Amino acid sequence: MASESRDGVLAPHRRATTIGLLLVITLVGFEALAIATVMPKVSRDLNGISLYGWVFSAFLLAQLVGIVVAGTSADRYGPERPFLIGLVLLALGLIIGALAPSMEVLVGARAIQGLGAGVIPAVAYVVIGRSYPTHLQPRMFAMLSTAWVVPSLIGPAIAAVVASAFGWRWVFAGIVPIVAIAALLAAPPMRKLPPTDRSPDAEPPASLADAIQVALGSGLFLGGLLAQNLFALLALCAIGGAIALNALRRLVPTGTLRALPGTPAAVLSRGLLTFAFFGVDAFITLAVAEVRGGSVAMGGFALTVGALCWTTGSWIQSHYVQRLHPPLLVRAGFAIIGVAIVLFCIAVSTSVSVFMFAVAWGVGGFGMGFAYAPISLVVLGGAEKGSEGRSSSALQLADVLGCAIGIGIGGALVAFGERSGWSPSSGLVINACIDLVAVIAGVSIASRLRTPPLAAQIQAP
Repeated sequence: MASESRDGVLAPHRRATTIGLLLVITLVGFEALAIATVMPKVSRDLNGISLYGWVFSAFLLAQLVGIVVAGTSADRYGPERPFLIGLVLLALGLIIGALAPSMEVLVGARAIQGLGAGVIPAVAYVVIGRSYPTHLQPRMFAMLSTAWVVPSLIGPAIAAVVASAFGWRWVFAGIVPIVAIAALLAAPPMRKLPPTDRSPDAEPPASLADAIQVALGSGLFLGGLLAQNLFALLALCAIGGAIALNALRRLVPTGTLRALPGTPAAVLSRGLLTFAFFGVDAFITLAVAEVRGGSVAMGGFALTVGALCWTTGSWIQSHYVQRLHPPLLVRAGFAIIGVAIVLFCIAVSTSVSVFMFAVAWGVGGFGMGFAYAPISLVVLGGAEKGSEGRSSSALQLADVLGCAIGIGIGGALVAFGERSGWSPSSGLVINACIDLVAVIAGVSIASRLRTPPLAAQIQAP
């Protein structure tokens, strides 16, 4: 205990930084869980089920740009400036979303939110990389997972109550004061982290133009998935995919798309992980409320269980990562998520109790807790001095791109199923099968995450 007070994550010289980061991630948790909970009500009110997936994908694609800008700016100017700009954009997007008269306007508002939200994880990773020695980073990542506990316990419930009593618009508006509080409390500790000198061997800063190109190309790809004409579908997907991949190669470590050992494989693993998990997660409340006829509150409960189990898994891995090492934990996490997806398919396509969704997503959250933080450790352990922002940006870029593509494919299948007269569960089950393919790919490349320098650092006293 004495050692923890002198050199732990809550040591006097780190306490303000730790509390600030926990507050920021709590904000992220409230925003994500509250809006996901009320989306079935929003889509009914705005008559926009065909754009359901785009409400999430627009947020995530814009987040790609915010991530790259934040990472580069944090290396150049320090983390405080991009952090504050990001919070302003997040608040602006929430206000526009609260006033949105149509689903199209809401999609635009979510894009503005995404620009701001992209800053938060990139800045958090930079701060952790510069403020905490490597042997404390596993515990810090576990604490960040713990910051989801309060939003998980009360976020969906509060969102459901507010939406029922006052309307879903107040869910968006009610998050704005939390953004202001986060700015006041979390920014001052970041002021102590000035710009850093880059290592002469570090890769050049990420390009904003490349980030925009990835976002636009991914948007074309996802837009193509919604096209009703086969030629348009194939053309838009091919052109968008080519544009996005061309720029993505310059934003991620060399060899990422080939899963070369070390950081490249870790970045690719993160993309596969979020593709598989969030490709199902975004449709939990839709499956409960619209497919199985359950309540929005029940859908929110399933999300709550998933987030709490994510935290539990993260704490467990933080105690074993030194002995078991990242590859084994990541492989186990992918496998557990695979089991969760199978349980989701059972819940959505049979007459079992809707409580099965909570069971399924509890298992899925536990798998995410096992796999998510170890991938972060591999990337931060391999970052060159002065390029922590670029490394964290590459990781978050894969994180968000995996989410966007996974959710976009799911949304396209739901929309196609509605147009084609499929049973309500068919699109969701097909989407879940695609996510299982990503799980299998993640299991197969997990062994390439070994980085000897990281292992040596983690074992340091």
